[in-house]
Amino acid sequence: MDALPLVALVAASAAVAGAARRTPVPAPLLLVAAGLLASYLPGVPAYTLDAHVVLPLLLPPLLHTAAIDSSYLDLRANLRPVALLSVGYVLFATFAVGWLAYLVVPDLPLTAALVLGAVIAPPDAVTAAAIARRVGLPARVTTILQGESLVNDATAITAFKVALAAAVGEGMSWGEGIGEFLLASVGGVGVGLVLMVPLHWLRTHLKEALLQNTLSLLIPFVAYAAAERVHASGVLAVVVVALYLGHRSWQVDFATRLQEAAVWKMVAFILESAVFALIGLQLPFVVKGLGSYDVTQVCLYAVAVFLAVVVVRFAWVYPSSYLPLWLSPRIRAREPALPWTSPLIVSWAGMRGVVSLAIAFSIPMVTHSGAGFPARNLVLFLTFTTVIGTLVVQGLTLPLLVRVLKLPGSDVQAETLAEAQAQSEASTAAEARLDELLARPGNSLPDPLVDRLRTVMERRRNAVWERLGAADPVTGESADDTYRRLAREMIGAEREVFVRLRDERRIDDEMLRALLRRLDLEEAAAYRESDGA
Repeated sequence: MDALPLVALVAASAAVAGAARRTPVPAPLLLVAAGLLASYLPGVPAYTLDAHVVLPLLLPPLLHTAAIDSSYLDLRANLRPVALLSVGYVLFATFAVGWLAYLVVPDLPLTAALVLGAVIAPPDAVTAAAIARRVGLPARVTTILQGESLVNDATAITAFKVALAAAVGEGMSWGEGIGEFLLASVGGVGVGLVLMVPLHWLRTHLKEALLQNTLSLLIPFVAYAAAERVHASGVLAVVVVALYLGHRSWQVDFATRLQEAAVWKMVAFILESAVFALIGLQLPFVVKGLGSYDVTQVCLYAVAVFLAVVVVRFAWVYPSSYLPLWLSPRIRAREPALPWTSPLIVSWAGMRGVVSLAIAFSIPMVTHSGAGFPARNLVLFLTFTTVIGTLVVQGLTLPLLVRVLKLPGSDVQAETLAEAQAQSEASTAAEARLDELLARPGNSLPDPLVDRLRTVMERRRNAVWERLGAADPVTGESADDTYRRLAREMIGAEREVFVRLRDERRIDDEMLRALLRRLDLEEAAAYRESDGA
């Protein structure tokens, strides 16, 4: 098997994603555009999406990274709107978009139209997270969008299986369809609940960070495969396990957390970049498959389906945002009312992605009777144009819409104050613990070392408060920023000396690596890790 096309895809998509960080254009859109352009360049190999690769190999790690960074407490607090979108909206969109496509597109059977509806019903988890990070949405809106995108794939895949069974002639009844949905949802959650505790126990009892991180990389695939083996939803199993592990990550040792954060950030970057590039690279396949269809006519169908997807989302989001509040005093007392701008953003943020395309490519060529699947190539084309349309039209205009609506972003001052108060309470507890330990005979230390422990603790206590102070009139930095910059300069000077001593053969490379690692850890402690988004 030639690995060069795969290496070229990863390298090129990573390069485009890196370049996107220097532009105002979100990386997903630039990657899709690059894929579209590259798809017709001579020498570019044919990259086809295979549901048997995307769903079990790409989807689990992408879902895992999104879920483990999500807040279980925030998702639980917004469970009702998340459930209404991830389950209610997907089923509504499947029927509504499918019915509208059936009315608009001649010779498209209703069963095939419902397959199309199920395929393009779920907004994409990767796109939602990437766009939300870039445009700085309010915290509650971001939580709702991320929660929706974590679960909706499970609903859509189940709806697709039911619609496909009807389209190929398996004759699944409504009762069987509901049973299929319940098995997938309840079974997926059940598998996740069964796996999450032993997997977390194993993570906390492995003593080597390398083994723990190897396990971390395997976990999403194990959860997905285990659920699919019993015909349950692998998506839900991955999400349940990842939410639990993320919520309990503080119980894992620091070395594992540091390595794990770096490893998963790299994995997510590579996979997200490749996935968006792959979307654009599908253009030749969907166009070639149109065959005898008139190009102008199918483009009109594509516009109609895209508009249907947009309108149907608005038709669901606004009523589901306000009707429960109007009808239930209990919900009204428990949940704050959303301003009218929040449902608008949620409605407009329904970008589709690679899961829709992967599911569409899994549609069989023939039905059980041996006849060709009705309008399969047209369904693929309409799926592709809907994905591209939502990414380009909604993805490009969402940042502008957020700016026009002047949505309140995160309150940096309030967040910093909360962080400072939390650090102050923690430092007080640490100081009491230190006094308690020093009172024991076996913990005696020379005064300089005791002073060093207290200085480090006091430094942590004061660092956050210093960010709230006045900026330096010359540099514009806070005292904390200046401290970090000077600390980094000092560490840099030490690093240069160590390298010079190695070059002069006064120390060997092994000692250099040990000394540099010590400096790296000190620099990591002196500097807060940047978001990197």
